[in-house]
Amino acid sequence: MSTPAAHPAFPAFVSGAKKHLIDGQWVDSVSGRTFDAVNPATGKTLCSVAEGDAADVDLAVRAARRAFEGEWSRWTPHQRRKLMLKIHDIVLDNFDELALIETLDMGAPLSRTTNLREWTSQVLQFFASQCDAVSASAPRNSLPGDFLTLKHLAPVGVVGGIIPWNGPLIGLWWIFGPALATGCTAVLKPAEDASLSVLRVAELMTEAGVPDGVINVVTGYGKDAGQALAEHGDVDRIAFTGSVGTARSIVRASAGNLKRLQLELGGKSPDIVFADADLDKAVPGAAMGVFTNSGQVCVAGTRIFVQRSVHDEFVERLRDFTGTIRVGDTLDPTTQLGPLISERQLERVLRYIDIGGGEGARLAAGGGRLAGDLASGFYVEPTVFAGASNEMTIAREEIFGPVATVIPFDDVDDALRLANDTPYGLAGGLWTRSLSTAHKVSQGINAGTIWVNCYGVLDPSVGFGGHKMSGYGWKGAREHVESFLYPKAVYINLD
Repeated sequence: MSTPAAHPAFPAFVSGAKKHLIDGQWVDSVSGRTFDAVNPATGKTLCSVAEGDAADVDLAVRAARRAFEGEWSRWTPHQRRKLMLKIHDIVLDNFDELALIETLDMGAPLSRTTNLREWTSQVLQFFASQCDAVSASAPRNSLPGDFLTLKHLAPVGVVGGIIPWNGPLIGLWWIFGPALATGCTAVLKPAEDASLSVLRVAELMTEAGVPDGVINVVTGYGKDAGQALAEHGDVDRIAFTGSVGTARSIVRASAGNLKRLQLELGGKSPDIVFADADLDKAVPGAAMGVFTNSGQVCVAGTRIFVQRSVHDEFVERLRDFTGTIRVGDTLDPTTQLGPLISERQLERVLRYIDIGGGEGARLAAGGGRLAGDLASGFYVEPTVFAGASNEMTIAREEIFGPVATVIPFDDVDDALRLANDTPYGLAGGLWTRSLSTAHKVSQGINAGTIWVNCYGVLDPSVGFGGHKMSGYGWKGAREHVESFLYPKAVYINLD
């Protein structure tokens, strides 16, 4: 556990009542309802947040439609790129504040949120470079007569974004970045558990000169605001990150106007450690592949498969490493892990830990809620189960907490069989010194992103996406930008 540090001053933004951003204005909910933003590290209320519903979503979508069909549609790629680079500068100039807001609101320690600065710079510059994606070509045709054929990529229109609470400072750019790059407009519904950093970024974007209505933020609960956004007949595309259950509701809700969908869902990712792996790298790498962000990461490698001949040594090393992780005060820059997002999530994770022990897995490290000075927060110890099997509940269901399940395997074929024995396919990893094994296993794991001798690194110019029940669509890279566009063919008779 980390020791308390001198706390930075709370930003002025984290106080008072937070409102929706609709059509460039900060407005209360039509209903007047609010809910509390709670600091997961203390359990104390930070401020109140407007609780939106269908009426607020409708106002935001109407504003986004007006903006899309108005002056924004006449902005050139160069103008949009200049705007995005201005946003880049103002966001980076205020990033210390944004990182502190993120820490206070969702519980990630400052050591994590401040390190998002370079990634934020990278992702904004990448999307700024994609402003020319709205393009046209003149392909040759085989028509009789004299025809000119043109193919355009045109913005789809109004995009609805629904993002989770585990990293809003990251998640918001997967919506706003491609929307600004392509000339779309957006209505974003952040998670009710972590809305403050999104609201502050939106405020900075308006200061940078984003026209009224181009970006809108409606805060509230998924069953009210999120469902209304998914159902709205004037939303052309929905980008959602979250649970499989919610995704099914969104798929059904999208049927009204056959919205385009991009879904990044859960995972139960395998991380495979072969006997020839460098354990000095594999142990901390696999551990933090689970424990990073207190396990609240969709791609977390929570099923650690270890070749039987090194299984016991790996478990012993993993137990020892887990004991060195600094869990505690989120404002202490030396803290590595903070609390879970809410008491509800804490109870969920502790319930899974009980289930793991009840099904016969051996608790090798952790397993309880932190007490003492941290008892008022939603902290759980980094937890390791050993002696587990791939059929146990803790190996089948996404826990979304710092819980690693170590499972032995015999050979490459056994490892692939176990790794792919899951309804999910978001990510996977492996640790080996063999180039042959690296190629065979990375090709054999049925998932959208595979890491070899590392875990969790992401480049926005490459991107990532899911397979099977982990969703569809791609985040990052040219594919992401083009999913905000639709193709259009034009035939011109020159006779």
